[in-house]
Amino acid sequence: MNNALALAYAQRLIACESVTPASGGVFDALEDMLVPLGFTVERFMSGEDDDNPAHGAPVENLFAIRTASGGHFAFAGHVDVVPPGNGWTGDPFVPEIKGDLLHGRGAVDMKGSIAAFVAALHDIPKDAGTISLIITGDEEGPAIHGTRALITHMQKRGSIPDYCLVGEPTSVNRLGDIIKIGRRGSVNMWISVAGTQGHVAYPHLADNPIPRLIAILAEIEAITLDDGTDWFQASNIEITDLNVGNKATNVIPAKAEARLSIRFNDLQNGDALVLRLRELVERHGGTLTAMISGEAFLTPPGALSAAISDAVEAVVGIAPEASTTGGTSDARFLTKICPVVEFGLCNATMHKLDEAVAIADLSALTEIYRRVALKMLAA
Repeated sequence: MNNALALAYAQRLIACESVTPASGGVFDALEDMLVPLGFTVERFMSGEDDDNPAHGAPVENLFAIRTASGGHFAFAGHVDVVPPGNGWTGDPFVPEIKGDLLHGRGAVDMKGSIAAFVAALHDIPKDAGTISLIITGDEEGPAIHGTRALITHMQKRGSIPDYCLVGEPTSVNRLGDIIKIGRRGSVNMWISVAGTQGHVAYPHLADNPIPRLIAILAEIEAITLDDGTDWFQASNIEITDLNVGNKATNVIPAKAEARLSIRFNDLQNGDALVLRLRELVERHGGTLTAMISGEAFLTPPGALSAAISDAVEAVVGIAPEASTTGGTSDARFLTKICPVVEFGLCNATMHKLDEAVAIADLSALTEIYRRVALKMLAA
């Protein structure tokens, strides 16, 4: 195996400035890598007709497939990155090797793992089975027109994989210590309580919404949703913002608002949580709006997680822990069409200044991905 290939691919991808939503150059680079390997590459824009500003700008997506008889194994990821921010020691989009590390925005999350998978393809025979790549330019943003649109595209062309590996950076202390077999669901809620503005000296002529909002939040704070499961921690409700915006000391405000974020396990579901909290809020005279980002999902330990664990142990000598911790990922969409497990690089520097990946980890991840793909294509 050419150990320098993943590094070269990672450098090329990092050099493409692809702050979310990504399009153009970074997809050109990926297409140039895949076509010589026998892949049919299909690129399309999604969301061009969506005028909802909350859904963001139109998004470019890429589906690549190399068909053969046998199983169908997919790799999913994203080429968009979060804004680099100020304070980098170098240019975040000029890949730079310092010692044993490759620095650049996206090195870990997740251009490095995409580079490793593409490098692994060089050592996977074309007749081993069908391989596809599901790559979006909108994972770090609203994620409305990204992987969901790719799934629709795959369904229309009849290309649903048997298994899918998502290359998110799941490792914590060293490469291979954590794989993700599920994720908690996520819902954000906005509470608004209307009142009547007035002078504090004449409260009978006004209606202060703040006490009612406090009562709502106190009741919510007292809720215990569940105690967790064998695979998931307990669901939790967090109050993430309070807003009245009253700059005057002698005015009773006309409105008070709050925002909640709920991360929930597979004992709950988004619609039921919204209904429960809306009934509570409306009982106190308020209103509630909500946005469900994703439902909880679990891929019980099976063939895919076993293949990843075996490959990790063979390459880096440790047995990974199966976990469901952390935030959401696009696996929440892909789990609806096939079994999904997430595994990738160490996440210590993702979204941080001077994001960096260990060059040795790129090489090791390439070999792990090669072994997993071969095993699952033969399953």
